[in-house]
Amino acid sequence: MVFEPKLQKAIRVAIEAHSGQTRKGKAVPYITHPLLVGFILARIGASEEVLIAGILHDIVEDGHGRFTFDDIKREFGLEVLKTVENVSEKDKSLPWEERKRRALEKIKEMGRDSLLVKSADILHNMADLIGDLEKKGDKVFESFNAPKGKQLKRYQNLIEELERTWPENSLLPELKENLLTLLKFE
Repeated sequence: MVFEPKLQKAIRVAIEAHSGQTRKGKAVPYITHPLLVGFILARIGASEEVLIAGILHDIVEDGHGRFTFDDIKREFGLEVLKTVENVSEKDKSLPWEERKRRALEKIKEMGRDSLLVKSADILHNMADLIGDLEKKGDKVFESFNAPKGKQLKRYQNLIEELERTWPENSLLPELKENLLTLLKFE
């Protein structure tokens, strides 16, 4: 894969937007998440716009105001903007359950590019959670905004909705496999 200037720029922007952030409950730099989402998308042959959107998918939602939707449109174009908007939570002040309910409902309206980014995001988050559960057990849920049962049910609901919306999604087999692994920790 060739790293085009636009993709390199997206990586630089994401590094800047997430600088100083860590993954929930650990010392791992947050930037590892959007980069791994991008790698998942690259592995399945996603377009450059989808890769960029995957790398930028959290910069407005979790980037502490360092980059806006307008910035994305100006720097990366309308297609990347639409995808990032589709996978972003708009109002982080809402209670966890309401935010997650809205995100689940939004899946029904997403196009394939957004569904790929959403799937890659979920896939990496699940893989990360499985690794943490194997190391720390249920203690890992102490740093989350909802208890274990609700977190696991949320992943189950997300994967079911992704499958209903786009059964041909090439990431579904891995998502289902990770879900089965996660559910063993119930």
